[in-house]
Amino acid sequence: MADYVKQFQDELKALDTKFAGNPALEQFESKTKLPKSYGVLGAASVYLLLIFINVGGIGEILSNFIGFVVPAYYSLVALKTTATKDDSDLLTYWVVFAFLSVIEFWSKAILYWIPFYWFIKTLFLVYLALPQTNGANLVYNTLIKPVSDRYIKVSEDKKDEIAGKMENLTSSKTTGFSAH
Repeated sequence: MADYVKQFQDELKALDTKFAGNPALEQFESKTKLPKSYGVLGAASVYLLLIFINVGGIGEILSNFIGFVVPAYYSLVALKTTATKDDSDLLTYWVVFAFLSVIEFWSKAILYWIPFYWFIKTLFLVYLALPQTNGANLVYNTLIKPVSDRYIKVSEDKKDEIAGKMENLTSSKTTGFSAH
């Protein structure tokens, strides 16, 4: 048990170090005399509590917000890097996210019968989005890829054609104006 407490305290210290220099958390720390990590954990707890109790449908909004913001941030970072691994992972996430959104749209009446659905969905979206868990790849390879492979066939020639078109798009300067 002492190991868990020590590990938790180490994580809190790491959060304090990570958020050093954040003006809002610096102000929180100076006014409350509490470490920044307490503010972060408190805000996250309130956020999850609002999703859990879902007063006025706020759980749905907050759940979709977290499912969009975290991967959108990672996507913006990935656009600035030259590595393609992060691009593939994020593209996989967005395919899974879209798939779940379509399924959810068609089954919304049923979902209201599932207790704490938005809370469970939020935890699942965080699992999918975080690169450490690789959840989106697991869901894609297990559920979506076997179905899509039956209906979407891409030959090697087509892959090369698409890659060539994408290369042309990224290498040419665009003005936003197209004279078709």
